[in-house]
Amino acid sequence: MIPTSAKSIIILDFETTGLSPNMGDRAIEIGAVKLQDGQVVDSFQQLMNPGFRVSSFIENYTSITNNMLAQAPNNAQVMNEFCDFIQGSHLVAHNASFDKRFLDAELELIDRTYKGEFVCSLLVARRLIQDAPSHKLGELVKHRQIEHDGVFHRALADSEMTAKLWLSMINDVEAATGSEASFSLMKTISKTKKTAVDALLQKAKR
Repeated sequence: MIPTSAKSIIILDFETTGLSPNMGDRAIEIGAVKLQDGQVVDSFQQLMNPGFRVSSFIENYTSITNNMLAQAPNNAQVMNEFCDFIQGSHLVAHNASFDKRFLDAELELIDRTYKGEFVCSLLVARRLIQDAPSHKLGELVKHRQIEHDGVFHRALADSEMTAKLWLSMINDVEAATGSEASFSLMKTISKTKKTAVDALLQKAKR
């Protein structure tokens, strides 16, 4: 049974060869952290070899080189292992539509599926942190004064930072409602108009 608490989820991040699996782009790294009752209890990080060279732009952007990928296992092997890792959990990602596209595309290639639902931490942040100058992950981490090691655009580091941001936003929700935040409430927040969020949280008060 999938946990209902927003504090018991898996937060994931892909690094990829480009923006669209429909255009032939592939995942080159997956990173994820598993939260249980708000604590990191497990993690997953693996480079994967897409079977072709990546551009110099991607090498510079991610610091993942073609030499590194040449030593990595292929996508099918890594994604099989990752699919096992995410079973029984709901999923969170920053700009989740991007990560969900690649997760679904990679799993379709190996005929695997998952049952968890996705929530986008970026959409939640736009509603709960409306005074942020930007809702990019790095800017939100800085705005919230969340501790980080300065590493961006590597999958595990981004997942760890997203987890800290996610828990920070859960604290806001729980302070407003006086009760534990459910995954379904966070999902509802992500789809609620900014102007209606306060009313939603008032309604969720116990």
